[in-house]
Amino acid sequence: MKPFARAMRRAQQGAVLFIALIVLVAMSLAGLALMRGVDTGTLIASNLAFKQGATMAGDWGVEQARTWLIAPGATDLKIDQPGLAYYSTMQETLNVITGFDWSTAASVGTDAGGNQVSYVIHRLCDLPGDPVAVACVKSSATTTSVASTKGAGGYGGGAIAVPTAAFYRITVRVLGPRNTVSFVQATVY
Repeated sequence: MKPFARAMRRAQQGAVLFIALIVLVAMSLAGLALMRGVDTGTLIASNLAFKQGATMAGDWGVEQARTWLIAPGATDLKIDQPGLAYYSTMQETLNVITGFDWSTAASVGTDAGGNQVSYVIHRLCDLPGDPVAVACVKSSATTTSVASTKGAGGYGGGAIAVPTAAFYRITVRVLGPRNTVSFVQATVY
């Protein structure tokens, strides 16, 4: 072998190994970053699923509260009934999320997803009493009938009054897995 070729060969020994090690470290770091990114995406997706499950459980709470309101033989809705999580006034200054004692709320139960559901109902009136006599947010829709010219008699001509109904605000709190807390509000009459 020529002396020049022998000298070049000695000069190159180990250079490829050093470059291969640098590439291996770079690929390992890229793989770790990719795994971390996938884990973060999975965590975000699971948190969104928990939030959606809590919102669905909130709908269950709204339906249970509505069922209580329209049940035949329902208790007197003109006065406060704290034991049943019902208040006949809107309590404008109350922050239902932070200022309400949720241990006194009506418990609906726990769903299959582990969400604990409870609700409170506020009638949207300034004072307790009959909604006709106190200031309330109410539905007072009226309809008018059209006079008929068929036959010998005429029908209608005046407005037909629909019974006035007070509005109710239902607030539902859902305590879910992973310390999730969701609130759902609905207004019904």
